[in-house]
Order: sequence, then C-alpha cells, then structure tokens
Amino acid sequence: MFVYNPPQTPWLSIVYRDEHVIVLNKPAGLLTVPGKAPEHKDSLEKRVQAVLPTALIVHRLDMATSGLIIMALDKFSQGQLGRQFQERQVQKRYRARLHGVLESESGTVELPLRCDWPNRPKQMVCYEHGKAALTKFERVAVNATSTEVLLYPVTGRSHQLRVHMQQLGHAIIGDRLYGCEDCKQQPRLLLHAEWIAFRHPRTGAALEFELPAEFASSN
Repeated sequence: MFVYNPPQTPWLSIVYRDEHVIVLNKPAGLLTVPGKAPEHKDSLEKRVQAVLPTALIVHRLDMATSGLIIMALDKFSQGQLGRQFQERQVQKRYRARLHGVLESESGTVELPLRCDWPNRPKQMVCYEHGKAALTKFERVAVNATSTEVLLYPVTGRSHQLRVHMQQLGHAIIGDRLYGCEDCKQQPRLLLHAEWIAFRHPRTGAALEFELPAEFASSN
C-alpha cells in the first residue's frame, strides 16, 4: 500500500528567481501539485505558494522524479511559458540509470502512449488510441549491472521516459510502476531532470539551468 511521505528538508530548493519566474529543484517523493486526498495536499506548488502566493504551475514532474521545474509568478508569464512548452520550444535533458546493460550507444524511441485506465496511474503503449511520444537517448556510462543514460523528451507525455525505457527492455532503476523486482528494491527512482533551457516570458532572453544528479557517475 502506498503511503505518501514527502521529504521535509530542504523545504524549498530555489535555483533561480526574479519577478516573473522561479526555477526550483524538486526532490524525489514530492508531488508537483496536490492530490485529491487530504493526506496528499503537501506539494511543491503549495510550498512555493506559501512563500510566493502568486506562483503558478507551468509543467510537472512525476512525484518520483527529481530535478529542475519552472513556475511562473504571474498569469502573463504562465501563459508565455506554457506556450513555449506547447510549441516544444523548451529544451530538456534528464539523466537516468537503467537496469541492465544497454547495448545501443544512442537511439530514438517513438511509441504512442495512453493511460492504462484499469491500472491508473500507469501508462501504456497503444497504437490505436495513444498520443505520439518521442524520446531520444544517449548512453554515457555502463557497469556490470546498470547503464547511465541521458534522455531527451521531444514530447511530454505522462510517464513517457519511464515507459519508453521499459519498452527498450531496461527499466529505470527504482521504478515501482514499470520496473522489475530488482528495480523496485531501490529507495528512489533514478531519474533526474538535470538541464532545461527556455526563453524568459517577459524579456525573451535565453535562460538555461543545469543541476547534476546525485547519482551521476561523474559525481
């Protein structure tokens, strides 16, 4: 049975902030937005709004995923940033550690996804009703039991990276939804949003931020 127990420290990790936008480091285990149940109200959105009441969600990370996330501090900025995501102008890079040895040095996974309704919140590949989903990957390190990869999502479907890696035959370590039994024994999902680039919603200036994963082989 799932028990929501989000990390309490640090309460907020701010990477960048100005009058219109804030970039944060979301810890693994914290919801981006509140859930419906009373015990699921603690979230990154609520924590930021306790300090900055005008803060608004622009995009989300899975609860189990850590890393960089953008929030707007006014409605206009939310609309401008949301449009950048919708038009795929925002560039993102994730780092993950996969179960097993991935033979390919790089490649692309293009598999349409939809919700697996009887098993929500799981997603599934569906060629008939799924939405287009495209992920590029690059292998960066390998050992006897795992592979470290960089992931570049071209689309932004729910659980896209997790399902696409599972479909490659190498689930992300720590994935309790899509991983093998060995994967599920890990304390957290080894998936981290480590780099993001976008244009400032007011000035149009190019912004980019990088936050290395704790599990990266170079750390």
